[in-house]
Amino acid sequence: MSRHTRRRSSLQVRLTVAGAAVLATAAAVATVTVASAGETARRYTGSGEAGADHAVFVQGNELDGNTIHVFRRGDDGKLTAAGRYATGGEGGDQVDAPTDSLASQGSLVYDDRSGRLLAVNAGSGTVTSFRAEGQKLTDRQVVDSGGDFPASITVSGNLAYVMNAGGEGSVQGFRITADGLKPLRGSQRSLGLDNENVPLFSSSPGQVAFTPDGRALVVTTKSANTVEVFPMGHDGRPAQAPVVNESAGGVPFAITFDQDGRMLVAEAEKSTVSTYQVRRDGTLKVVQQPLANGQETLCWLERAGDFFYGGNTGNSTVSGYRMDEHGRLALTSDVGVATPPSAQSQGVIDLAVTEDEKFLYVQNAVSGTVDGFRIGRNGSLTKVTTATGLPAFAESGMEGITAV
Repeated sequence: MSRHTRRRSSLQVRLTVAGAAVLATAAAVATVTVASAGETARRYTGSGEAGADHAVFVQGNELDGNTIHVFRRGDDGKLTAAGRYATGGEGGDQVDAPTDSLASQGSLVYDDRSGRLLAVNAGSGTVTSFRAEGQKLTDRQVVDSGGDFPASITVSGNLAYVMNAGGEGSVQGFRITADGLKPLRGSQRSLGLDNENVPLFSSSPGQVAFTPDGRALVVTTKSANTVEVFPMGHDGRPAQAPVVNESAGGVPFAITFDQDGRMLVAEAEKSTVSTYQVRRDGTLKVVQQPLANGQETLCWLERAGDFFYGGNTGNSTVSGYRMDEHGRLALTSDVGVATPPSAQSQGVIDLAVTEDEKFLYVQNAVSGTVDGFRIGRNGSLTKVTTATGLPAFAESGMEGITAV
């Protein structure tokens, strides 16, 4: 039996028993303007560059040569292909991943402060930095990720941290300079995992994210069922070991933050979202117990003002949430679906929200498309565009999206 055939049967089994323990993690990724962790973005002015503007970037994650697919975003949210750029590295393919190859959120990040686009090359253990000028990418730089199978990136100020999912797992720090990424000596920290160099999707970590104040680095670990917090030192280096917190819900995956700094974690096992306060000492206080959306395999989660949107890969739906003034999260729909799937939107994975919070873009791994939605004042979603012709999931597939 070929690996592709095994993958298809594996996917069918997982979608049938989507609520079962570790296998409920269909994968991940996402990104927003600054590392999908909710940090405040500031336009970088020191170099005189305008930075990206009205663009959507999609990572192809091709095994024979990773590329970034660039789309021009119109004022109405519609996407027009505007170019394709080789990263100089190779895409990756985790073992038995059912719909997405990197099984993470945050594999492609646009840093508004520096005007740089950062991408992981999981197959070659490297990270690529581009300078974004409108929809054009220039000044490519490729650096070693400091570990095996890099799968997620986060940014705070002039710091970038990469999460390596293979082997024992690690986080590695970099300074963001005018010339790209420079490794930060003495910043690498182990995650204490026991993976192969190319990990099983269910045992790989889900995301690395800075808290909005930059005082902590957070990593979700799926099979260990933990949310690990590294308090950050003034020198930009993490504590020697993380504070290990038991996850409130099963199979923690994606991370985002509300406007008051509370942390929300998407949990794949029962498609729930838990809300936490991250304390200074790295411990977590549960603010709201896991909220179920009634869908299958929630893995990705992004914020748009007081609204949040989650990708449910098990049944190709997007759920909507709203945070009230007291920090309580609720679904925007009784059935847990902000927008139903269509024939062209199969295999929902990563999500991205534009900087102005007017549009949401959703990767559909199985159909090789990206759907764009206008976000209404009440959190409703109206489809405005579908981009086609992107790498669909088979032996590998696209993973990672960011929008400005």
